[in-house]
Amino acid sequence: MKVIICGAGQVGMGIAERLAQEGNDVSIIDASEELVQSANDMLDVRAIQGNAAHPDILKSAGIDEADMMIAVTLHDEVNMVSCQIAHTLFGVPTKIARIRAQTYLEDKWAGLFSRESIPIDHIISPEIEAANMVMRRLQLPGAFETVSFADGRVTLIGITCEPDCPVLDTPLSQLADLFPDLPAVTVAIARQGKLFIPHGGEQLQVNDDVYVIAPTDQVSRTLQIFGHEETRARRIVIAGGGNIGLYVAKSLEKNEPNIRVKVIESSRDRAAQIAERLSRTVVLHGSSLSEDVLREADISSADTLVALTNDEQVNLLTSALAKQLGCKSSLCLINSPNYSGLFRPLKIDAQINPRTTTVSRVLQHVRRGRIRAVHSIHHGDAEVIEADVLETAPVLTKPLKDINMAEGIRFGSILREGKTLVPTGDTELEVNDRVILFARADYVREVEQMFRVSPDYF
Repeated sequence: MKVIICGAGQVGMGIAERLAQEGNDVSIIDASEELVQSANDMLDVRAIQGNAAHPDILKSAGIDEADMMIAVTLHDEVNMVSCQIAHTLFGVPTKIARIRAQTYLEDKWAGLFSRESIPIDHIISPEIEAANMVMRRLQLPGAFETVSFADGRVTLIGITCEPDCPVLDTPLSQLADLFPDLPAVTVAIARQGKLFIPHGGEQLQVNDDVYVIAPTDQVSRTLQIFGHEETRARRIVIAGGGNIGLYVAKSLEKNEPNIRVKVIESSRDRAAQIAERLSRTVVLHGSSLSEDVLREADISSADTLVALTNDEQVNLLTSALAKQLGCKSSLCLINSPNYSGLFRPLKIDAQINPRTTTVSRVLQHVRRGRIRAVHSIHHGDAEVIEADVLETAPVLTKPLKDINMAEGIRFGSILREGKTLVPTGDTELEVNDRVILFARADYVREVEQMFRVSPDYF
């Protein structure tokens, strides 16, 4: 597949790296000479310097032969214009754009991105995606990662094994015997930086990050089995009143009337603006790195500090300072994977990565076959994929144990006629099943083949 990516920032580079590794023909356009040079040096792609909204630059990148264009520059307007040109002048079939300014996404302007106006096939808002992830984390405080699949019926949860985890040193095969009525599947473990699919005899160790797929109504019980019985926060302090912070505060006001929320914003003008748009939330002007400001927000009595400023170093330090001052837990927004090693030393409980959520949403539209949803985990080492089983799928008419399936793939859940099933070796997939599975990054193509639309799809 020929893909043009506009923007060589963290998101653009992340998408380009993944697609190039999978054998796609990828070209990147960016106005920065430094980023273009970095892309050419680091990735197996063709990187071009220039304005992605200029037809001649798009032409030089091969837009006239492209199957897809992904516009993720820093500027919404460049992303929109490049999609318009790709459609009008070059007939590119699929166009994906990142749109960050929320005014473009308001319901009253719903016709703006229609095929007759600005023809963007899929719009991604990192702010909304990140804010929704914050809300899910607040609802399940014992998990460091939560993602919903199958219309909310199935959930992927990431669980850290603390020293008091009651199932430490227990072979995974025995967990099924101890909890025979728990329809949860451990699909992966991250241990000392390495992600792997565990066998039945694998024993959980302290500081393991365990990825479990379970029916949503069994998530709380699953967390309890792993020793996580944290209660949901009732007092929340949000550091940062930008788009994400405002969206989270408004969502909490709308959906959680019993939760008390305070927002700390460093810009006086922005603090005044969001105060007018919020009804029950207390807005404080000041730096979240100031002990005085945090004490004014009564951080010692807060259940959770959510750090959502535009500066990830500020987020890290604010989270650490809040914990030091008595806040029970912290949730931190981080874009760069370089800081992931600081979370445990700083006693930060969970992180939000807009880059990961954006890349996941893009991959959802890139994946071939009947792929409904994709979530990238552990810095892109693997994906959790939701797929439809069609009549042409090669996985039909045989038990899962008889499918010639790579060791890097594990089935986690099956949704059949509204009911969730735990897949076993004897399970046979049926037409219209929805499958949620784990796949290491180097086996994603095999998953696409397993759920291809027709025999000649590839």
